[in-house]
Amino acid sequence: MYKSIGVSKLSTGLRYLTYRLRSLSRREPLWRCSSRRAISWGVLCLTGLNISPALGVNNNHINSYKLYAHIQIVDAKQYRCLEMLWDKESKWNPQADNPKSTAYGIPQLLKLKSHDPYVQIDLGLKYIASRYKTVCNAWSYHKMNGHY
Repeated sequence: MYKSIGVSKLSTGLRYLTYRLRSLSRREPLWRCSSRRAISWGVLCLTGLNISPALGVNNNHINSYKLYAHIQIVDAKQYRCLEMLWDKESKWNPQADNPKSTAYGIPQLLKLKSHDPYVQIDLGLKYIASRYKTVCNAWSYHKMNGHY
């Protein structure tokens, strides 16, 4: 059942991976760095990013949250819509609190109880999928109404 991989396909894959690692080392945006889960996980392992919940929010933690979200959403266009949506909502801050409602966390979900940013991302993506089907639909709705 297994197909053997030819040398040319293997070297092409290795060139693709090294290209992606070089682009990451040049600090290019995460949405450009990978388009597949395997490469995202490889970059995560090789760079040693810390994906533990943060007490304080800094750029390293925000980049970890974005990378985690990108791993969940393989499509680069959908990820870009998510990045813009949650930038508007919370600036990717897992402790963001809306004083006018009960919205909390990265996705600004109502009555969200979790303080774990990775659980917040999972719940936010589940909400978007159930209500809007795609992240870009949620972003379009947000642009027209100011919320999603």
